[in-house]
Amino acid sequence: MHAPSTRASRRRSSRASALPALAALAFAASGCAAQTAGNAARGAAELTTRAERTDYVETSSYADVVAFMERAAAAHPDIHLTTFGYTSEARPLPLAVVGRGVDGTAESVRTSGKTVLYLQGNIHGGEVPGKEALQMLLREVVRGERDAWLEDLVLLVAPIYNADGNERMALTNRPRQHGPIGGMGQRPNAQGYDLNRDHMKLDSPEARSVARMMNEYDPHVAVDLHTTNGTRHAYHLTYSPPLHPNTPATIDDLLRGELLPYVTEQVRSKHGWEFYYYGNASARDGDEMGWYTFDHRPRFNNNYIGLRNRIAILGEAYSYATFEDRVLASLWLTQEIVDFVHANAQRVREIVRTADAESLVGGTLATRATFARSPERVDILMGEVDEEVHPLTGQIMLRRRDVSQVVPMYEYGTFAATDTETVPAGYVIPADLTDVVTRLRAHGVTLEAMSAATVEGERFRISGVETAPGPFQGHNEQTLSGAYEGGRLQVAEGSWWVSMAQPLARLAFTLLEPRSDDGFANWGFLADRLEPGGYYPIARSHTAR
Repeated sequence: MHAPSTRASRRRSSRASALPALAALAFAASGCAAQTAGNAARGAAELTTRAERTDYVETSSYADVVAFMERAAAAHPDIHLTTFGYTSEARPLPLAVVGRGVDGTAESVRTSGKTVLYLQGNIHGGEVPGKEALQMLLREVVRGERDAWLEDLVLLVAPIYNADGNERMALTNRPRQHGPIGGMGQRPNAQGYDLNRDHMKLDSPEARSVARMMNEYDPHVAVDLHTTNGTRHAYHLTYSPPLHPNTPATIDDLLRGELLPYVTEQVRSKHGWEFYYYGNASARDGDEMGWYTFDHRPRFNNNYIGLRNRIAILGEAYSYATFEDRVLASLWLTQEIVDFVHANAQRVREIVRTADAESLVGGTLATRATFARSPERVDILMGEVDEEVHPLTGQIMLRRRDVSQVVPMYEYGTFAATDTETVPAGYVIPADLTDVVTRLRAHGVTLEAMSAATVEGERFRISGVETAPGPFQGHNEQTLSGAYEGGRLQVAEGSWWVSMAQPLARLAFTLLEPRSDDGFANWGFLADRLEPGGYYPIARSHTAR
């Protein structure tokens, strides 16, 4: 483990000595009109974030972020400010389109021939470092520090995705996290949905906005910035590639074999900090302690984007590092990712293009999966924390101690299929499943109208339906059992054909298969059509239409 840089050590020492005196600053910074006016004037010239102006006591409001992005766009000809959708409470979602030779529109980005990255912060309103870091990244562009990127790349910068959740600030949100002591937003959006569980069902306008952005701007790479919960490890940040076993192997190979190791080494050599794959130390089912990642299902952002054949990285700044250190860790992660993509821009585009063109028909994909254990134990850096009293609430905050202990344990960082199905030529959707059709279109899946016909196909005979006793994110999830039966299908006029010979075939397969653990059936959208002994309403055919 490398020693922390002198700069980082000085910063931590300053934070420790200043913390007991920050209560007065928090009250003053949040309510003083004269100070706000002064900061606005200074910000126009210096482009400082609210976190920086308050010495990391506070985090940016929605208005702060929009004002910062407006100033950045006004200060640089290659930064174009637009929006990519709306929140539940009708807040426009700001998007900075950064690149030379584009005008901010989706068409100009798609036709630019450049490699496109989508950088997202604040999907959870209390996990705020990414929001601050992405503003700082825009400032680097304004200052001319990232000119090399602008020739070959387009950055789509969205610092404040869960804007409604961000505005529900309270001093007691995420209480054991180390700051910002001036408060932070809540985890869900205004509807009460966790936006990082909504990428398949698309119940929120925010999730539909992201899906539309993916369809219109078509980024090759996506970065989603979070903050951890739980385990007291010694990493300043942990990361994850897409975890679904149906992710194109070329994307997984690039991330695990090259990009993420590059980021780790660059941060270690430049800053003396350790990054590693996301995990929590846990003993499950009586087993010994292991390092477990989160979940393979594409309801999570990075897994969803992986099933869209795109390169996705989750970043999780360490909850018990200081707020400033979490911001820096998120910034450094993003900088190194963009640097790697810039150096490999053409290869990144080719990986995506090849994945889009790959034929899946006749192959096998997973419908359900479970953790896979590493062949050998790996060395995990575990850490310690100190308790500090929040100066405004009196609650205990945990602060990262600068120590680490190597603990060998098995790693459960990937997933293996437990249930699979052969990919058909396509699926036949009855015309009256209008909600399913609408959601498929929102994802960008291509559907074709069908005429009445008789075709060779398969229908899934249901032997059992297991329904969760309580709701999760507004739905009682369901698990089907049964098997496909072959035969002649009577296709009604107005039915819809979803071909598996399309770029979003992996996503469509996961949404439509009856046994999928994150599809329409799982989320209960077909509950009134499912009963033991009956047929799943969506049929499939192994013959191209």
